[in-house]
Amino acid sequence: MTEQELIAKAKQGDESAFADLLAQNQSKIFTLTLRMTGNRQDAEDLAQEAFLNAWRGLKNFQGDSSFSTWMYRLASNACIDHIRAQKRRHEVLDTTALENEDGETIHLPDSRFDPQQQLERQEIRHAVAQGLSTISEDHRRILVMRELSGMSYQEIGDILTLDAGTVKSRIARARGAMRKILLEQGNFFSNPSSTKSEDKMRGGSKNDTKL
Repeated sequence: MTEQELIAKAKQGDESAFADLLAQNQSKIFTLTLRMTGNRQDAEDLAQEAFLNAWRGLKNFQGDSSFSTWMYRLASNACIDHIRAQKRRHEVLDTTALENEDGETIHLPDSRFDPQQQLERQEIRHAVAQGLSTISEDHRRILVMRELSGMSYQEIGDILTLDAGTVKSRIARARGAMRKILLEQGNFFSNPSSTKSEDKMRGGSKNDTKL
């Protein structure tokens, strides 16, 4: 059954058809929410929120974009709202609460490898996590989409309803903001592992412009 057929059935209240649509997209949506929040529980909750919003708003889905693009938009908006709400809460708390034991700090998932063997990877992970948690929500979203999820400019433009030129300029500004933060953390890009660091941030892509 094609995506269009599944959507048509789901619009008529067919929950199994909607479940099939979710099954085709849930992995990518969870990956997006996890990379946006750095917290598995938050990522699961936000993915579920996006799926629920999709079910509630399905009747209004006009098919101007693919269902997956629409889902990405719902999920990224849910993440932005969540991140902004977290920041508002943190502004009220002492700054030490940003590193408390309740898992509220925005960071990438911990590596499960042996610390001695993975020291450099952890340092890269920490530096990138700190950078992502510091830049604006919009910069974070577009970097996650481009650098970590590997989306094309067209895909990002469809999700954010932007033209390709605007997408490119926003990515450039986001990369600049990220680079500035990483450099302030200790000349991050000047050490021998900088190429690997950037590849880690970008998911290993060799064809895109580096941060």
